[in-house]
Amino acid sequence: MVNKLIGKWAFIIGLIIGVIAGFITGYAVTVASILFVLGLIVGFLNISENESTKFLIAVIALLTGGIASISAISMLGVSINYASSIIGNFVAFASAAALVVAIKAVFETSTK
Repeated sequence: MVNKLIGKWAFIIGLIIGVIAGFITGYAVTVASILFVLGLIVGFLNISENESTKFLIAVIALLTGGIASISAISMLGVSINYASSIIGNFVAFASAAALVVAIKAVFETSTK
């Protein structure tokens, strides 16, 4: 029960930091590191074996859409640095959680 609560708060804090950090420049490495750690926590504590497939598909869609959005924004030459930064932060956060869930899924599948 406590693990789910910690995981829930890690998810909420990760989303908030991702949005706020999109408007602040100069701390990209620090923000990415914090989001990566929070993503790891979410992956370890929030996603069960039953939810892993659904979660990984959702993350693939998020990462693909996020990367495509960043590319489209830069190709159009539109100066939407804030939106691009926020999307990049979400990609860093979600990819860390997906890494953990994918490794757990491989481990669980190979040990059965």
